[in-house]
Amino acid sequence: MKLTYIYHSGFAVETEQCAVVIDFWQDPAGVIGPLLAGGKPLYVLASHFHEDHFNPAVLDWGRGRSGVTYVLSKDIMRRRRAPKDAAHWLAKGGSYADGNISVGATGSTDSGVSFVIDVGGCRLFHAGDLNNWQPSQPGAGVGDSRAEAMYLGELKDVCKVADRVDVAFFPVDARIGGGYMRGPRQFLERVHTSLFVPMHFTASAAGSAAAFEPEASPLCGRFWLPSCPGQSICV
Repeated sequence: MKLTYIYHSGFAVETEQCAVVIDFWQDPAGVIGPLLAGGKPLYVLASHFHEDHFNPAVLDWGRGRSGVTYVLSKDIMRRRRAPKDAAHWLAKGGSYADGNISVGATGSTDSGVSFVIDVGGCRLFHAGDLNNWQPSQPGAGVGDSRAEAMYLGELKDVCKVADRVDVAFFPVDARIGGGYMRGPRQFLERVHTSLFVPMHFTASAAGSAAAFEPEASPLCGRFWLPSCPGQSICV
């Protein structure tokens, strides 16, 4: 399996049978063109309607090319970012499956959903905007805020579906404040993760994501921080 960093929270996953694009926003390295030209079945997933996770331009990929399947969070339809007949729509607890892929929607602490994806013999988790955003609140308590309680509740539900994953794409975003590592650490303490991939940061904040590696490494098998859009790794 080949993983390619597209930008921000966007990734491409390629197996022998198919390709998957998750939370596409921008494509500075031109990752999408070869995927569309490759001819494999393509699955396009988006966790919620925010513009940095869903670009309506993805709907053009299926025009004039067969084999493109859209699996999108229901809030995208509710916000009228895409027509009702454009996709398979998932809310928390929903699922989509065919001969190549299985996608389950788990919860979020922001809009939309997170995804548990079984493809190519591997289980992937893409958090979307699921995170412990509590540290961004000035003066918030360490363990007793409503935001943190909601986050831990969502993690509990994730564990019911997937307490072990081969790859986790998860926000490590220093913009929320000094406790920005708390959410991803709590995730790794609960979900056995073979490869952890930080996301949801701009290039200028890559150093903050890299600073999480010493905390993450004892809790996961491997840690991969892409150095630039278009970089790939095989797992």
